Amino acid sequence: MSSEPRYIHHVNFPTTDPDRTAAWYTKVFGMKRIMPKSNSRVVLMTRGNFDLHFTPVEEMERMAPYHFAVEVDDWDDFLAHLAELGIRHTRPIQRPENQSKFCYIHDPDHTMIELVWHGKRPN
Repeated sequence: MSSEPRYIHHVNFPTTDPDRTAAWYTKVFGMKRIMPKSNSRVVLMTRGNFDLHFTPVEEMERMAPYHFAVEVDDWDDFLAHLAELGIRHTRPIQRPENQSKFCYIHDPDHTMIELVWHGKRPN
């Protein structure tokens, strides 16, 4: 038995349109919507290795600078994927100390998402 947490199970963000949010995260990140057997209004999305939850709200409150980050396997392929979908991103920044890259996108409710890629991940 350990007193240390294993991992973050999920994070929860607000959404003004649950179906639009589910469709966007499916299209952009290949996530799957889980339909709970309970009468929960929360949108449950998963990739198997991480989950996102979205609670419906009437009006969105600005969340910046809060965000979450998603590691991508292939930087160029993922940016090409975003271009195909017409999703704009900030100017990519490269960190020479660890050969990582990052930029930001926003979902339809303007939740900020950092995209990261590590060419040389420290041990």
